[in-house]
Amino acid sequence: MSSASKSAGNKSQKGGFVLGLIVGLLVGLAVALGVALYITKSPFPFMNKVPQRTAEQDAQEAERNKNWDPNAPLAGKSAARSASGVVVAPVASAPAPAPVVTAAPAVQASAPTRAAAKAEAPAAATPAAPAAAEAYSYFVQAGAFTRPEEAETQKAKLAIQGFTAKVMEREQNGRTVFRVRLGPMDTRDAAEDLQRKIEGAGFEANLVRVQR
Repeated sequence: MSSASKSAGNKSQKGGFVLGLIVGLLVGLAVALGVALYITKSPFPFMNKVPQRTAEQDAQEAERNKNWDPNAPLAGKSAARSASGVVVAPVASAPAPAPVVTAAPAVQASAPTRAAAKAEAPAAATPAAPAAAEAYSYFVQAGAFTRPEEAETQKAKLAIQGFTAKVMEREQNGRTVFRVRLGPMDTRDAAEDLQRKIEGAGFEANLVRVQR
């Protein structure tokens, strides 16, 4: 085969490759254009699946949140305020103490024997009953906030006045509340004394009682 025929064959192959490439690009552009037109004309498949809130639902939600106060129930959902102004946290009822049974003597001593025992040995002193241990601990709460930075600011203000407080996080009515508290203290008198000092420094304070 001559060089002229080989050159003609190579040119024919190159021409066929270029033509195929151009045809492929045109077909691809046509398919892409068709898909784009289909998508723009058809509704989005996921737009109607998202639930839409009505104006009435938004108004009800705003009404529920309008008067919500995180400081209202200081000790939780079911906390009760006593007549003296102390917030009482809900506690489990303590079990009743078991009855004390005194064993009876096997043999009753005769009257002369009892008299002789009294004359020989002095009567033993009856031990005093121990004082009942305090069943509660006391905190002084200086505010409850819905944002942690507000609670930290209140804690810093108390620290400037010389009071050491802690920020306690609690879930309340489906929201997270950050409470600024001082304590715990073992006696109510100590807690009330601290409450008066905090109020004297210009802070609003509440006494909270929790079971140990």
